[in-house]
Amino acid sequence: MTTDPTSPRVPLSQPITAGVVAALVGFTSSFAVVLTGLRAVGASADEAASGLFALCLAMTIGIGFLALRYRMPITLAWSTPGAALLAGTATPDGGFPAAVGAFVLVGVMVLATGLWPRLGALVQAIPTPIAQAMLAGIVLPLCLEPVHAFADEPLAIAPVVLVWLVLSRYAKRWAVPAAFATAAVVIAVVMLTSDKTITGDSLIPRLDLVVPQWSWQACVGIALPLYIVTMASQNLPGTAVMSSFGYRIPWRPSMLVTGALTSLVAPAGGHAVNLSAISAALAAAPAAEPNPRRRWIAAFTVSPVYLVLAFSSAAVVALIAVAPAGLVETVAGLALLDTLAGSLAASLRDEKSRTAAVLTFVVAAAGVTVAGIGSAFWALIAGLIVYVVLRTPPEPEDRRPETPHRGDPVTTDEGPR
Repeated sequence: MTTDPTSPRVPLSQPITAGVVAALVGFTSSFAVVLTGLRAVGASADEAASGLFALCLAMTIGIGFLALRYRMPITLAWSTPGAALLAGTATPDGGFPAAVGAFVLVGVMVLATGLWPRLGALVQAIPTPIAQAMLAGIVLPLCLEPVHAFADEPLAIAPVVLVWLVLSRYAKRWAVPAAFATAAVVIAVVMLTSDKTITGDSLIPRLDLVVPQWSWQACVGIALPLYIVTMASQNLPGTAVMSSFGYRIPWRPSMLVTGALTSLVAPAGGHAVNLSAISAALAAAPAAEPNPRRRWIAAFTVSPVYLVLAFSSAAVVALIAVAPAGLVETVAGLALLDTLAGSLAASLRDEKSRTAAVLTFVVAAAGVTVAGIGSAFWALIAGLIVYVVLRTPPEPEDRRPETPHRGDPVTTDEGPR
């Protein structure tokens, strides 16, 4: 990478500010999804809070190391699509300890991806429409939550949706954080007008360790889909985003670091740590720092900010515990609307694979559990089978239409041209 000599030298405060914004947006825009996902697979309120705390600590360590070691604006995140997957998954046999065992396995699989590139190639071989349709089906139930919540508690939900809508129009980056801030105001009003309170002990963050248990249902129904979603919707797109800004991610070290961190924080409730895809551009874009060689400062700044957020995570969880029913789910659903829209668009773009993609989407959205295995796995299997069966083989060379001679009219659906 070369430095543009015409790039103006900006104050150090600019990349630092960009890093602070990246951390705040990354945390506030999706932490509700993480908590919802962990509770869905059997975590108690304390265990879910521990998972959020552990994930923030993991990102503090991982981002600080990678950004400083490689002098690149490499940022990490928890797997938001993975958390959405968990939210649509029933508690496995064995409860949360079995889910923790699946989280450990995901970290091992990411480690293996760094050591054995062919494993990553297998994930890339999954047709994009199928992977995106599975993700869309996974997040759909969460995206429906604001509708249900609005019907049940319109006075509590309406301000959140209104603020989100206005910010989506004028400052989209801050739409979900502003929705959460509005939800916090609603919770404060509820606390002032009711007997709900927050105790001092609940404000102290702590790690609640869970001994992992292993069950084949959790390994197949949670670990495998979580690994695929994390790789296909976070690590690979995150690498592409960085490439678009001229950075070549150190693939093997990144996979080794994120895989090790995932396995390390899994007993504390952390489900997956990966390369950032959604907020990667906040630290890697020219707006963070015109000189590409100094943008690593923005990423490095994310590290201490996540440390601060880690120690505030218990207070956030305590606040959510006294929230009106459906309020947190509304914030999570609003946060995933763009993910749903992008996944649907990508899954239906190719007409030849549209039937397989729609079937994948329907099976994933159905949320059924068969043999103790959740719908994400069955959606992937069903989609791949239909994709292979309906795929049109390439025409043999001797049957392909001849290329018209120069000067001959070329006929299209609109007629000769």
